[in-house]
Amino acid sequence: MKRNPIDISLMSRFFLVLFALGAMVACTGPSNDNLDLADARFIVSPTLEIPFRETVAEVLTEEVEKRTSLKMGKSQNWEGATLIVLALQDDPEVYGVPLPVAEKRLKNEGYRILHGKHQGGDVLWVIGADPRGLLYGIGKLLRLAHMEEGRLRVPKDLDISSSPEYALRGHQFGYRNTANSWDAWSVEQFDQHFREQVLFGANSFENIPFQDPESSVHFKIDPREMEVRMSEICAKYDVDYWVWTPAPEDLSEDGAHEEGLRQQEAFYARCPKLNGVFVPGGDPGENHPSRLIPYLKDLSEVLKKYHPDAGIWVSLQGFDEEKTDYFFDYLKTTEPDWLKGLVNGPSSPPLEIERQRLPKKYQYRFYPDITHTVRCHYPVERWDQAFALTLGREPCNPQPEQYAKYFRRDVGYTDGFITYSDGSHDDVNKVIWSQLGWDSAQDLRQIVLEYCRFFFGREVAQEATEAIFALEDNWDGPILENGGIAETLALWQKLEEQYPALSDNWRWQQLVMRAYYDAYIKERLAYEKGLETKANAVLARAREIGAEQAMEEALEHLEKAQTELVAQDLKQKVFEYAEALFRSIGAQTSVPKYKARSAERGAVLDFIDHPLNNRWWLEDEFEKIKKLASEEEKLARLEFIRTYEFPGEGSFYDNVSSADAQHVISETDDAIDYLWENEGLSRKRLSTQLFQFSPVLVYDGLDAGSDYLIRVSGYGEALLRANGQRLKPTKYEKGFEQFKEFPLPKDLIKEGKLKITFDQPDEAHLNWRKQSRVTDVWLLKQ
Repeated sequence: MKRNPIDISLMSRFFLVLFALGAMVACTGPSNDNLDLADARFIVSPTLEIPFRETVAEVLTEEVEKRTSLKMGKSQNWEGATLIVLALQDDPEVYGVPLPVAEKRLKNEGYRILHGKHQGGDVLWVIGADPRGLLYGIGKLLRLAHMEEGRLRVPKDLDISSSPEYALRGHQFGYRNTANSWDAWSVEQFDQHFREQVLFGANSFENIPFQDPESSVHFKIDPREMEVRMSEICAKYDVDYWVWTPAPEDLSEDGAHEEGLRQQEAFYARCPKLNGVFVPGGDPGENHPSRLIPYLKDLSEVLKKYHPDAGIWVSLQGFDEEKTDYFFDYLKTTEPDWLKGLVNGPSSPPLEIERQRLPKKYQYRFYPDITHTVRCHYPVERWDQAFALTLGREPCNPQPEQYAKYFRRDVGYTDGFITYSDGSHDDVNKVIWSQLGWDSAQDLRQIVLEYCRFFFGREVAQEATEAIFALEDNWDGPILENGGIAETLALWQKLEEQYPALSDNWRWQQLVMRAYYDAYIKERLAYEKGLETKANAVLARAREIGAEQAMEEALEHLEKAQTELVAQDLKQKVFEYAEALFRSIGAQTSVPKYKARSAERGAVLDFIDHPLNNRWWLEDEFEKIKKLASEEEKLARLEFIRTYEFPGEGSFYDNVSSADAQHVISETDDAIDYLWENEGLSRKRLSTQLFQFSPVLVYDGLDAGSDYLIRVSGYGEALLRANGQRLKPTKYEKGFEQFKEFPLPKDLIKEGKLKITFDQPDEAHLNWRKQSRVTDVWLLKQ
């Protein structure tokens, strides 16, 4: 369960840090509790094939040197110095010395780390079940080790054996313009990043080939060359290389089938390593399986020519019931050998249904979206609209608790996962999934602690761990009720000041930037909400001063958001970190400044001053009011605007997807989706931009002797039920910011209780953007 940030005072955070520091001291302890490896040499088993033998040596020595400046020497001599020995469990011996006895064999990719002795000297064994397992063992060693300038230590008497729970643990890294940073990366950056992902347990990487070389101004090399370089990197680290390659969008077109095969074959031929080809059934594409299946079968034959052990995988994304039945009937009756497995992605049939219907001979892979915050697979829960409007769909989003919850809920149906990602902003989430894929029972704090220890250093790791969890707490519920946001910033500012050497670390940069961004939005939200309150107070005097003057004075208050600015020091820090991120990893946080692909792709700078009140809507409404024929009409409309969210004593209003809705107990699949129009610059009322498809609202303590009217705003249909009974409307408008009204029979609320629900209209044939939704609900006492 998520911690309530309101309950965590600065003092309680202080004691948490003290406790964590005490645990760190106990772990690292005095020197006699630790094995000193500062002068250690390492031995690599000669049974490891070249060049992988060189790879494991490079990984160990380079990662240690980066953090300690120690240059570890390689040896084949067991005499004298402390040794780190890298071996495989099937090695009978390493240069004449037998391996330690093991009670049981390691499973595939597993490892053992063991402190032992040889002729009185210390030996730290890192033993892999196979070559991959050896790398995972090195990864755990590096995450456990105490590394600082000139020092390398691990706890004495280590004896750790571990093997992965899930066979498939990977992430998508599409070298394309859509990603908010990767199109600016070099081969060397991808090599280092893939290495780091492996050290945290990943074994698969998925690219998205066939990108136009002219599609991004950031490309360091031609994407057709990067496709091959990524394959080579995967071969270097002995991990799997996948590609996401949609079929032609309409296979019924003449020549589409053949052209798709030709394009794929050219790629297969130039790719040195390829293990999996994932073809989404939809998103993109609307092909019926009767056309898609023959294409996939032919594609498998092309693939086998160049990569005999590679497999074809397909998803049923966007499939309706008829298409789904067709596909599974085909598998049941034909049991084709050309198909390796099924992928479940966003808009696929439910995991449990696919798992049940999939014949056992096929593998089942999950394709979860861990990169987006709204309009996505796993939207942020109880996210304040102010964050949705400004941070948008691809901000830095470390959410260990949310993603651990979804992992443990969903992944068990599958044989593993390759996550959907579109940039560097979800780096913490990738590590959470890789490590839970290794062991789903792991403690989240330990995972994040090892992340911080490895990337930021032992000294800062405990506090940085708390600070990352604090960033997730920032997003829990209404911003103005979240007292932890300022404390989170204070914690990151303290770390920022204490550890200036981390200012060039891109992971650090994006986390600190988020802390400043969140705090700035809270300051602006409080300020702009106050301005709208003052504007409404002016509108309350409209009959005294006249409609025209009331609108003019109200606008004077609202426009202070642009002329009398707040918290500009926080905003400036956001821009400084955005510049640093662009220089370090090419992160594109703005469309005009850094040439982001589009407004939705991480362009958080472009929305940092997006109105957080209804200023734009009011400006437009006032222009409409000025054109009304009479003063009375103008005054009536101004009064309606003023009381829109404040309907009076005994009445109630709910913005149904707002984090502070009082009577809404439901959440949709997109719990805080908002209307995306005009590239995110919608001028509609803020409540109109939020919706649920079928909200549920609950009221108690109503006056059973009074008449009530239920008013609904939204789009399309609203099939409303009150305490289970369908109500008939007296007004039924279907457009945005129009209204439906339903008189509420007194006999339905005899006990003062009311539950409002909405039946779903039959709109499966419509894109979700065209389907009916509810934005606002009023219960008006007459």
